[in-house]
Amino acid sequence: MRKVWMSLGRVAALIMGLAGAVSAQTVTIAALGDSLTQGYGLAPQDGFVAQLEARLKAQGRDVTLINAGVSGDTSQGGAARVGWTLTPDVDALIVALGANDVLRGVDPAVTRANLDQILQTAGAAGVEVLLMGFAAPGNYGADYKAQFDAIYPDLAQAHGVALADSFFAGFGARADDPAQLAALLQPDGLHPNATGVALIVDGLVADVTALADRAR
Repeated sequence: MRKVWMSLGRVAALIMGLAGAVSAQTVTIAALGDSLTQGYGLAPQDGFVAQLEARLKAQGRDVTLINAGVSGDTSQGGAARVGWTLTPDVDALIVALGANDVLRGVDPAVTRANLDQILQTAGAAGVEVLLMGFAAPGNYGADYKAQFDAIYPDLAQAHGVALADSFFAGFGARADDPAQLAALLQPDGLHPNATGVALIVDGLVADVTALADRAR
C-alpha cells in the first residue's frame, strides 16, 4: 500500500509540474495608452484590449493582456506611470500614445522625450516592446507634421524595438472616405466603434503575435 501511495504522490507531483510549466508559458502583455486603448465609449468586450486578446487566444496563443489605457492621457502621463505598469509579471509592452499630444498641439520635441523615457524604462525592465505609430494631421503645418511623424520610426530604431507604422492601419482606404470612416467611428467622430476596433485589431494582430513570440 505504501508503494501505491508513493506512486500516486509521484504522479501528482508530475501533474503539478506540468501544470506549472504550461502556466509559465503564458505571456502577459501590458497595453499602455489613452482612450483608444482604454476602450472609451464601448462595452468591455468591444474595446481594443479585449478584442485583441480574444483574437490572439482564438489563434491558440496563451496570452493575457492588461489594459493600461487611461482616457485623455498624453505621452507625459504614460511616462509618469510606465514604471508601475511594468510589474514583474509583465513580459511585453504595447506603447500606444501620442494621439492626445497631437489634439493638444504638444511640441513634438516634448512628445519625443516622453516616449523616449517610456522606452528607456521598458528597456531597463527587460521587456519586449511594440511601439504604435501615429501621424499628425496637416492643420498644424508641414513642419509640425514632419517632426511628429518622425518620432516613432526614429525611436523604434534608436531603442531597437518593433514598430507598427500606424495604429489605424486596419482602416486602410476607408480612412480616406468620409462616409466609410464615419461608419467606423462613434458619434464623437474621434473614437472607433466596435466595428472600427475589429479592423484596428485586424491591422495589428500580426505585430502583436510577433511581440508575444519574442517575449515567450
